[in-house]
Amino acid sequence: MVVAGASGLTGAVAGGVAMYSALRRAPSAAAPLISPTAGSQTRVQISTVNIETDITQAVGKIGQAVVTVVGTVPGQPGFFGTSPDSTVSGSGVIISDQGYILTNNHVIQGASQIDVLLADGTRIPAALTGADPYGDLAVLRVQSKVPAVASLGNSDTLKPGETVIAIGSPLGDLKNTVTVGVVSATGRSIDTGQGYSLEGLIQTDAAINHGNSGGPLVNLAGQVIGINTLIVNSSSSGDLAVGLGFALPANTVRAEADQIIATGKVSRPYLGISWEWVTPDLASAYNLPVQWGAYVTQLDTGGPADRAGLRRGDIIYKIGDTRLDETHPYMNTLFKYTPGKTIPLGVQRGSQSIQVQVTLGEQNTQ
Repeated sequence: MVVAGASGLTGAVAGGVAMYSALRRAPSAAAPLISPTAGSQTRVQISTVNIETDITQAVGKIGQAVVTVVGTVPGQPGFFGTSPDSTVSGSGVIISDQGYILTNNHVIQGASQIDVLLADGTRIPAALTGADPYGDLAVLRVQSKVPAVASLGNSDTLKPGETVIAIGSPLGDLKNTVTVGVVSATGRSIDTGQGYSLEGLIQTDAAINHGNSGGPLVNLAGQVIGINTLIVNSSSSGDLAVGLGFALPANTVRAEADQIIATGKVSRPYLGISWEWVTPDLASAYNLPVQWGAYVTQLDTGGPADRAGLRRGDIIYKIGDTRLDETHPYMNTLFKYTPGKTIPLGVQRGSQSIQVQVTLGEQNTQ
């Protein structure tokens, strides 16, 4: 997935598969300690050192639960006929002995067929249980016996500087590659360029590349504390950005995955409008009365906004008690509420500022 915007965000998706073998160092012998004793044989005492690291132990715990996700995207009709089918791939992690697998929504979006490749190279078909495009999370399920199950850790306890491990299939051809880094920061928010932000992200400098999307970010206890989601390639000035990877936090992932497994979807509120995001530049160019807001371009007939009396040309500048601005996008602010809840909207209608009560519907995120 390529996310629009000046910051050059990309989801780590690629094509192809390959084999991975976890490296594990064998214990080595220290120099012998020779203790000669008069009138007896020379005795040689060997001191061994266990050089197995916390990192290799963590990888050993979770490695078999990491998979490569391969999707087949149907060809699209064009001037010269329908284009050939294409293949995309990312990563995933098994979280249940019932065969449930976490990955990113953008890895499988548009795919008509999904397969997963286990760590030993076995290829098995997978079905989509459900997905949330706004949280960039998807849950797959395989019917075959799974080789291992990963546990989800508590992402709320993460601290900057903590060692983390990214496991996935960069470029699609380097299956179950292990990279190591630290938690650079927590609680990051990234603008997707599509009217909402991914919030609460874990920032890490562990190497994440195309194909790593959907793979686990792991702590030294071998627990999944994040799902690797996107990288920043460059800044708006063209400077190269290195070590800027982002992962969905495990606690958010757990809550969404539970909903998807139970109902096939994540419950999101629905207002029933098409809209354009108003920024200060746009407001200045078109002499709009507010600096930030959602400009209503269309209403779904009979939808919540239509029933509440909103009109085309209205600008929603406040949802509940939150005024919309650069750090409070329309969709993120709306998503703080649950379907069925009645909330006030601050609406600018021409030169008049009014308040409208609306009862939110439920949006199908499938």
